[in-house]
Amino acid sequence: MKNGWRVIMFCVVFLIVASCVFGKNPGPTMAFTVSMDQPNTHYYHVVLSCQKMKGETQDFKMPAWTPGYYQIMDYAKNVLNFRAQDRAGNPLGWEKTAKNTWRVKSENAASIIVSYDVYAFNPFVADSFLDDVQGFISPTGVFMHIAGMIQNPVTVTIEPYQSWTKVSTGLDPVEGHLNTFFAPDFDILYDCPILVSNQEILLFEVQGIPHFFAGNNLGSLDRTKFVADLKRMVEAAVAIIGDIPYRHYTFLAIGPGRGGLEHLNSAALTLNASSLNNPSGYKSWLSFVAHEYFHLYNVKRIRPIALGPFDYDKENYTNMLWVSEGISVYYQDLILNRAGLLSRDEVLERFHSCIARYENIPGHLFQSATESSFDTWMKFFGRGGNAANTTISYYDKGAALGMLLDFKIRNETKNRKSLDDVMRTLYQKYYKEKKRGFTDQEFREVCESVAGCQLAEIFEYASTVKDIDYPKYFAYAGLDIDVQPKELTGAFFGAVTQDRSGNLVISNVEWDSPASQAGLSVDDEIIALDGSRVTSRTMSEILNSKKPGDKVQALISRRNTVREVEVVLGKKMERSFNIRPLSSPNPLQSAILKGLLKE
Repeated sequence: MKNGWRVIMFCVVFLIVASCVFGKNPGPTMAFTVSMDQPNTHYYHVVLSCQKMKGETQDFKMPAWTPGYYQIMDYAKNVLNFRAQDRAGNPLGWEKTAKNTWRVKSENAASIIVSYDVYAFNPFVADSFLDDVQGFISPTGVFMHIAGMIQNPVTVTIEPYQSWTKVSTGLDPVEGHLNTFFAPDFDILYDCPILVSNQEILLFEVQGIPHFFAGNNLGSLDRTKFVADLKRMVEAAVAIIGDIPYRHYTFLAIGPGRGGLEHLNSAALTLNASSLNNPSGYKSWLSFVAHEYFHLYNVKRIRPIALGPFDYDKENYTNMLWVSEGISVYYQDLILNRAGLLSRDEVLERFHSCIARYENIPGHLFQSATESSFDTWMKFFGRGGNAANTTISYYDKGAALGMLLDFKIRNETKNRKSLDDVMRTLYQKYYKEKKRGFTDQEFREVCESVAGCQLAEIFEYASTVKDIDYPKYFAYAGLDIDVQPKELTGAFFGAVTQDRSGNLVISNVEWDSPASQAGLSVDDEIIALDGSRVTSRTMSEILNSKKPGDKVQALISRRNTVREVEVVLGKKMERSFNIRPLSSPNPLQSAILKGLLKE
């Protein structure tokens, strides 16, 4: 905890900064100071000073989730040592009224100062982290807002750990005040993560606008090539929309961890620098970066109407994540191809893998792309052993639907228009002119207007589990796709296993598979097959020696009860969805493929 004199000095500094930033006669103003004096404890100390307040009580709220990651995170669980006082240092009473709400009995005090600590030790782009190497602040998990005042301006002052000198963020700095930043409202604050450390910062410009890449432990990475490739990627993405809607952009690499998260003028990215030493890993990571970067258009500005303004207390449902995320997957590799960083064959390989990932699991029979979007809060993250049987990824099917839209539009307009025109129209009409998101119907109307025809079949593919006529649509683009089911070698068992403390345990049983029909279940331990003790390797060897129709006797343990189960092995049918150019395309098909992908 901080001493009283430090709080008083903070208030004096805040009043000086506020008078500069907010003007002479501001309404209620807020300012944060974040310190990290003992990073080994993984606690940030946060002080929030609120001035020109009115009211008997004020509700201080911590968001329950962060935009871009559609899962309730309950950040309030990390808050400790909440305190409140007036400007003179007199304690103010408070009580918890909800899991993420602290009600302060302010009794019309004009100044309220609250302080609290936040535990931060999750190496994840949607959460905060602090150790003796770096601090990463995911704003929704650190900064409280006052109910009803989310549109108020706010400043943030970062006090780095004593041996750290750099702060990287998409927030605008307050001139003349070291490590102090300004946001016009809390939506902007919540959209700007912060990296604090001695991170390396690489710089490049696109159309005179500075772009920063900040990260630690970049190892033997070829900085010159890396920066040149990032610049080419940004230029290719910008060319799609034709506008750069920010004054500066920052890539924040938080090191090894989980995920990537888009923001208006920054992106939080996990990075294991050693993975960039081989060409495949390097290209995969660039594709990942291209995805998060393109989100500054598709999600942050071109967005379903449900995705902003946000309710930070609860889920924000939409059917359109197949557009926001899936079409961004489609574009991530197009962008790299247009930048000269992926060949046509490499892009086609990624297209086929994307389709195969959802078409070759039972979930595609049960869940549509729109259902996957809506149910993401329940079913997408932290998926259990049955997920592949009942769900799909809106990333994968959305990317495929984006392909179909692009191919269809190019064909109907004789290659004069494409999905690019849809994205540009949405950006101009809804973001720049109407300053809002689009409805589901408005998205469809724009697509059909650009195509000059009805697109009922594609939108039916989005909202149902109807089989997709891939050959028809891929032919528009001068491409052939292999959709014929083929029998895989060996006998099909139908259960996925994993080693748990030396035991071979079932982690998933495929729907309607031999294992499922025999009554095997997730969490069953497989002890032996046909009387032979098995490991994952020996189990594969046994099954590969069998043929469809053979029977195996599986000795299993279920809830400490041993039993024997007979499994009649089957055959596994799978479609490759391999994609290749047509051998004899017509002139329009050739033109579309040439316009779509560079060789």
